[in-house]
Amino acid sequence: MPSFSKDDIPQDWRALLGDYFDTPAWKNLEGNIQTVLDADFASVRPEPQNFFKALKLTPVDSVKVVIIGQDPYHSPGLAQGLAFSIPENIASTSREFPSSLRNISKALALEGFGSLANGDLHHWAEQGVLLLNTALSVKLGEAGSHAKLGWQHLIDRLISALAIKKSLAWMLWGGHAQSKLPLIETGIEARINPFILQSSHPSGLGVYKTDKPFLVPGGTASCNHFTKTNEWLIANQLNPIQWIGTSEKVPVNAGQIDLFG
Repeated sequence: MPSFSKDDIPQDWRALLGDYFDTPAWKNLEGNIQTVLDADFASVRPEPQNFFKALKLTPVDSVKVVIIGQDPYHSPGLAQGLAFSIPENIASTSREFPSSLRNISKALALEGFGSLANGDLHHWAEQGVLLLNTALSVKLGEAGSHAKLGWQHLIDRLISALAIKKSLAWMLWGGHAQSKLPLIETGIEARINPFILQSSHPSGLGVYKTDKPFLVPGGTASCNHFTKTNEWLIANQLNPIQWIGTSEKVPVNAGQIDLFG
């Protein structure tokens, strides 16, 4: 039976969170998640060992960009512990491929980076892009089912702590992510200057439906968040993000030209 404790969180992130683990908020989350796991851990996504994958792949000192998601995917075979990311073996032509990722890929192409080869965003996380959901677990088939188990307090504390630690680029897509803006702006009081980008959420038709659309209606342009983020990183003497990963060489038949992703 899986257990849940603060030891599941990498030490550098525990240090950032300080005395949070002595608070009633942590005790509440710890008890609620353990109860869920004891009752039916097989229905929980992502698997418990991946709850904190975003923190494990992106150490505190390497964070340059934060993208805030909401729930892990609640459909079978999708959730990885990284906001928006799915396993690379799910074809982009599949009905399982989320609309948010389709639109992220469209935006990248419109900005000149090219389309995503697949929906696995591990290469973003490994470059310093924190792909952070605001609930880190969900029950299969039930969106938002774990949103009230106490994850919010942990994630809010983490966002606040990051915001006052260093200047970061923040991509806030949709109203839920943008509700964290006051937490991010606490860094300004500490003389930290965050780079904040806001747009509609990239999923479904909502991608167009605000005065700051993620994609311009008609698909002629994007919000340019990926370009603007890289420009900001370069201006701050940081390496830009390689948004499109280089894939391994594709096997070809004799006589054909070698192809690269």
